[in-house]
Amino acid sequence: MKRLFTLIAVAGSLAVTAIASADTLTLTTDKPCYTRGQQVKFTAVYKKSDGSAITSPSKRELRLRDKANGNTLATVSMTNAGSGTYTYNYTLSSSAVYGTYETRLDFIYNNVETKIYFNQPVVASSCTTTPPPPPVNNHAGLTYTGTTMCLQCHTKQATDLAGSVHYKWETPYAAISNKPGVTGGKLNTAVNAYCINTLGNWNGCGSCHIGAGAKPGTVADATQNIDCLICHQVAYKRVRNATTGLFEPDTAKMTISMDQAVQTLHKPVKSNCLQCHAKGGGGDALKRGDLAVINGTTTDRNYDVHMASTGANLTCQQCHTYTNHHVAGRGSDLRPTDSTVTVGCATSSCHSNKAALNAGHATTAINTHLKRVACQTCHIPSYGRKAADAVLDTVTGFGDQSTETDRTWVTPEWSVANNRWEPTVVRANNLKPVYAFYDGSSWVYDLHDVAVIDPATGNYKISRPNGGINTANTKLYPFKYKTSTQPMHTASGKLIALNTSVYFKTADVAGAIQSGLTNMGLNPGDAYSMVKADEYQMLNHTVAPKANALQCAACHGTTSVPATQMNLKSMGYALKAAQSVVCVQCHGNESLPSFTSLHSKHVTSEKIDCSMCHTFSRATERGLTIGIKR
Repeated sequence: MKRLFTLIAVAGSLAVTAIASADTLTLTTDKPCYTRGQQVKFTAVYKKSDGSAITSPSKRELRLRDKANGNTLATVSMTNAGSGTYTYNYTLSSSAVYGTYETRLDFIYNNVETKIYFNQPVVASSCTTTPPPPPVNNHAGLTYTGTTMCLQCHTKQATDLAGSVHYKWETPYAAISNKPGVTGGKLNTAVNAYCINTLGNWNGCGSCHIGAGAKPGTVADATQNIDCLICHQVAYKRVRNATTGLFEPDTAKMTISMDQAVQTLHKPVKSNCLQCHAKGGGGDALKRGDLAVINGTTTDRNYDVHMASTGANLTCQQCHTYTNHHVAGRGSDLRPTDSTVTVGCATSSCHSNKAALNAGHATTAINTHLKRVACQTCHIPSYGRKAADAVLDTVTGFGDQSTETDRTWVTPEWSVANNRWEPTVVRANNLKPVYAFYDGSSWVYDLHDVAVIDPATGNYKISRPNGGINTANTKLYPFKYKTSTQPMHTASGKLIALNTSVYFKTADVAGAIQSGLTNMGLNPGDAYSMVKADEYQMLNHTVAPKANALQCAACHGTTSVPATQMNLKSMGYALKAAQSVVCVQCHGNESLPSFTSLHSKHVTSEKIDCSMCHTFSRATERGLTIGIKR
């Protein structure tokens, strides 16, 4: 009887070892990235546990597959180079598709078959070699003894982190207008249009917590419940122990040993952050709309000019700066605030010349927008865009950067990607943002609140940016708009945090809702209904190159073609009265010129304030004159 051992390698790794009984099989390529026409050099090493070479396997097969189209490009017997080393060279065609390829090794020795699946090579239009993150000092001789070993030297860092949002998942609300002084966050109170709330499913939601597995607040000394490696070792993988509920190293999915892991600790890289922040809501790119796993590796600067290796190749921390393990930046739908430091474009190290109203851009007309229009509005023209080097995983359905636009908990469907029942989800690419004024504060719905319908959408609102056309310190921002059909308690009007762990395991919608009612302290037999809820989520990533930024006509239109990107009139820019009434304040009946020429004459040249024709004023910030100029 032949025994079979199979390992699926970590994407983007350069070398992966499969352990079959006492034998080890390692595969490497000569480099991580290739362009069309280049030769890929594969090397496999097959050894026994004592390190001696396996020189005569009965099978030594390599299969190379194009994952984008599912085509098998080569199935060969590798060349025996001696001393347990096996080689194969493959030359990419001049029309090879871009993306990640799959290499499978299938070796047999002494009737034991070992298969290894390796997500390599990567083929791109251009390659920028990214070396392994540089290790920090004084760790070379360490032996891994558990997550608390870091406390021997890093007590202050652990204490700082234990007070951060990354650990606590809650803080006193500093930017939530309808809940002054309230302490909350996704640990207990926050509700969204995805998995609703963490209540009842800590094991699932907590998989993205930087702790060692216990829920914050349940461990007397929080520093004992911190897993530093989740952020400081890109090769580290972990799995939750079903008995203890705590995380343990998942060495079967790692390319290095745990001793090597602690010996080569490094500052966080993009992949560390994206393993959680790109996978919220149950899958790659589902939740944010502007973050996907590929943001960490893409070479496509048209997809993300900031993060792509051929663009600025920024790390997350270059924008989201840290002070004592507290991070700058807050999305409009997030409750906690971790740092008083703001994230902005016009910093000394980035776009320092783009802050003024009279300089920085190609035209004066663009410069005058900066006081009231956020950079993201013009420079993120769409979201859910697909990177040119993206590869769709035909098994899981992820990898094309499509983002979730709607989900319904009414109808469960089986998820191959997550091996469980999930709500029915609608995903899409290349979506147009919705636009709203935002002053940095938000309105939110929290667990146990009475839900409120937004008359503008007809749905129960979960989060909204605060701001308006006349509000101080307000700018126009782009947002992802997301809807969800979820349960509401009939008697109280509260949205129900249905128990997702019950739902995922059983597809029992009623059972999950009843368990959620119990968790909320309500009667599980109470009546409920399914209602539509929605939320706004600010877009900040996948910034396009300036050549792809919105042009004037996209928002303002022309005399013959209406605007296609947004409806400015609906956001407060309509005339304060009919054109015939507004214009005759100064003129007789005249034909209406284009937006550009009209504003160039009245605002730029004659300095007439907006309030002459509209219901808002920009007199102070732009030095304009209120009233009719005589």
